[in-house]
Amino acid sequence: MSNRGVVICVLLAGFCFISWKHSLIGVTDALKLAGRGLIFLGICTWLIYMLPRLKSFFFPVCQELPDNPLHESSRLKQEQVRRIQQHQHNDKMSDYAERVLKPRQNSLLQQKMERHHRLTGETWKLSQGFPVGGEEDQMCLDVSVDENPNQGARRRRKLLQTVTRDPVQKEAPKQKKVIVLPDEPSADTEGVVKIALRCPSRRTIHRRFLKTWSSMLLLDWMMKTGYPPALYILCTSYPRKTLLMAADVSLEEAGILTDTLLHVEEKDPSVT
Repeated sequence: MSNRGVVICVLLAGFCFISWKHSLIGVTDALKLAGRGLIFLGICTWLIYMLPRLKSFFFPVCQELPDNPLHESSRLKQEQVRRIQQHQHNDKMSDYAERVLKPRQNSLLQQKMERHHRLTGETWKLSQGFPVGGEEDQMCLDVSVDENPNQGARRRRKLLQTVTRDPVQKEAPKQKKVIVLPDEPSADTEGVVKIALRCPSRRTIHRRFLKTWSSMLLLDWMMKTGYPPALYILCTSYPRKTLLMAADVSLEEAGILTDTLLHVEEKDPSVT
């Protein structure tokens, strides 16, 4: 394809050269003629481009489209469908706001008010109180005919004090048990045993005890370590059995005669 294009260009150039050699006009006249022809073509193109616009500018034509009944009916149907959809959407939004948003907002507002009253010490505002014309007015109206105003005021004051009296606390709060272990004896003391406690977290702690001490000190030691006796027990290493502990049982009576390793294990929930 490239060879054919080169051949065509060479033949066209040769044709133009031969025509120019045998033409009756000169080069200057040929260039002038070509320039005039280009100017003429440009003017014609511009007129063709601008003529419709000039016509619409000077002679505007307002054409009214004829009313199409089918088009008008379809437009009305579309507007009606959009209006119905909008109403349905508004109904859903209002129903959601009534069922979900408003109760949620009221609950959050109530919680904030309760928190504010507790922080400011105004918890009395959270109580219902007496409605007007209720029990308080009924108590005030039950006045004997023979009592004077001072006696009536004193009686009403006593009634209000009995109503607003703080509830009596029935049970005293339980005090926390403070665990105090005896001082650890030295290694050269007679009757000393070294006990290692293997925890469920794979941590091992050591402490020295006297054989004559109560075995309940082991429970206090386990409690102080972070394992309450209500949930954990102490077991011997070998043979594996639960260590007998009581207030009147010493470590020697419980079977701890030498240095011993004890394991902290969880209680079986099925065993009470």
